[in-house]
Amino acid sequence: MIPRGRPVINEADIAARLGVPIATWRRRDAPAFREHVPSLLPDSRFLLYDLAQTEAYLADRPIPDLPVDEHPDDLLTAKEAAAILGINQSTVQAYATQGHLSAGTTLYGARLWTRREVLDRRDNAPGRGKGGGRRAGEPQGPRKAHAYEGDARLTIAREALVAADHGTPKGRIAAELAAQYGATVRTWERLLTVASSDTTTSET
Repeated sequence: MIPRGRPVINEADIAARLGVPIATWRRRDAPAFREHVPSLLPDSRFLLYDLAQTEAYLADRPIPDLPVDEHPDDLLTAKEAAAILGINQSTVQAYATQGHLSAGTTLYGARLWTRREVLDRRDNAPGRGKGGGRRAGEPQGPRKAHAYEGDARLTIAREALVAADHGTPKGRIAAELAAQYGATVRTWERLLTVASSDTTTSET
């Protein structure tokens, strides 16, 4: 989590401030630095640090404490958002792709969402509250043609199939989509299969 309004910095920029190569900084200085200034995103591959804490450490000043109270403008990782929503991390990425969440904010490559937005999604999920969901005994709506009917990711899958070189293995395309948009490779393989079938049908 990045507390609201707190500027951040990554290790490459820290090394640049000190005028040393990033590899040198990580080998020589990073271990001691990380002991005193913890990453704001400890469960992420992106190592981001509070700028004020970093500058205090580099100037050999006392390191200021971070805010401890939760605030609606805190920025949360997909893992933190998933814990609040009661879903898995890849589903958070899928929600953002499908429009159930915003695209979020990207800082140094890390994709983040405000606590306010995540809580609003949790408390106002489709089907909750008055009139939400199907009443007992009511007939279900039209049966879907397939499990992914209406899924916004199908558009992404179709575009990926069109853009891919002829003969590119579906597994490779699925792996690239999973890395970019979240969800599992297997899920994207299923989406690509449906998208490929839809494309073939429309051409006949």
